[in-house]
Amino acid sequence: MAAQQKERSAKTAARRKARGEEELRLHALEGTRIALSELMAWNGIDEQGEAMTLMIHHLHALGPAGSAQFLKPPRHKTAISENVSRKLELAYQREALRIGRHD
Repeated sequence: MAAQQKERSAKTAARRKARGEEELRLHALEGTRIALSELMAWNGIDEQGEAMTLMIHHLHALGPAGSAQFLKPPRHKTAISENVSRKLELAYQREALRIGRHD
């Protein structure tokens, strides 16, 4: 029994090596897993590896410019409210006066 399993494993490993196959691993947070599951469900794909392979090849087909928009991480926009802006300006003025007195 064990010998047969070892033989099958060796044949599988040899076949993968001959094809140039390499295992890629991905650690994903819950939001990423949910997004992948939804994409798979929408398109009738059962295997995660198949879904990721298809996405990679389709993104690659878009070329450098076409794929760039999908590979940029989202950036949070920071907005300073009017109230905070006034407080910062007052603090800046006070500090300028304080420094000016010590000179």
